[in-house]
Amino acid sequence: MQGAGVPLLDGLADIRDTTDNDQMRDIMSEVYRDVSEGSSLSEAMEKHPKVFNNLYISLIKAGEDTGDLTASYRQLVKYLKWVDAMQSMIRKATRYPIIVTIVVLVTIVVMMGYVVPQIVGFIRNLDQELPFYTTSLMATSDFFRAYWWAVLGGPVIFTVVIRVLMGMSDEFAYRVDSALLSLPIAGPLIRKITIARYAQTFSALFAAGIDVINSLKAARNTVNNRALIDALESVENYVQSGSPLSDSFNACGEFPSMVIRMLKIGEETGNLSVVLDQVSEFYTRDVDEAVQGLIAMIEPALTGLLGGMILWIAVAVFGPIYASFENIDF
Repeated sequence: MQGAGVPLLDGLADIRDTTDNDQMRDIMSEVYRDVSEGSSLSEAMEKHPKVFNNLYISLIKAGEDTGDLTASYRQLVKYLKWVDAMQSMIRKATRYPIIVTIVVLVTIVVMMGYVVPQIVGFIRNLDQELPFYTTSLMATSDFFRAYWWAVLGGPVIFTVVIRVLMGMSDEFAYRVDSALLSLPIAGPLIRKITIARYAQTFSALFAAGIDVINSLKAARNTVNNRALIDALESVENYVQSGSPLSDSFNACGEFPSMVIRMLKIGEETGNLSVVLDQVSEFYTRDVDEAVQGLIAMIEPALTGLLGGMILWIAVAVFGPIYASFENIDF
């Protein structure tokens, strides 16, 4: 509406009156009141941090400082669309593996807790020495029946304990985040998703007119992994000491060489905003390919796990039964 020439207060009033969500309508009423009483738009939004985070405020404030709020809105809309597309891609890509994982876990619990005990009751009565794969199946089934609560609740308890310890100790949290990045498959994916969000945020802030240092600091706030935060803080220190942006990103060791070359070209040609958009697109494609590759590995692995368990049960059950037929005197 502002791009079409509608005054700020009239635009806020229209948004307030056409919002279906009651809570959002109340918030926009407060924003409208504060702006009408003399506050800037960024100051009015800053009073509602649960709805408008620091990134939104930074972009709006940059538009107020440069006198071009419409450009800031455009960058913010672009950023929000990117975040929504990224989250939607990850949700769609991981939905099927999650469902398959749940099915596999439920199948294992049902087979080991209910089906196998009924079958092995007959095998226990056979007067013969049982092979290892049968005794191991019987021991596993007995363990499931005796400690099913530990099998199901163990991962949940472990996750809660890790989160509590991370909240209590920054050093422990740093070690956990470093370990996550070192995982063989999930680690590179976590790194790519985090840096993709960082690059997109930095691109939106810089394009809105915010200086490099403040753009780097604001973009770092979108990163949750402490090991990566430490590396990105070093980028800010290098830039503040006078190093070029490309050399600073290269020194942190978290960005591939192609991205470093792109940033260097952007600095030399003066088209850093365009290059930052290309870096963001590069990481978006990279994350998409990484997610698809992970799913391509998870699906057959889970299917193989389920098939292997069924084969184990079949061999462990029918092997002793067939062996007992040899001892029958016809």
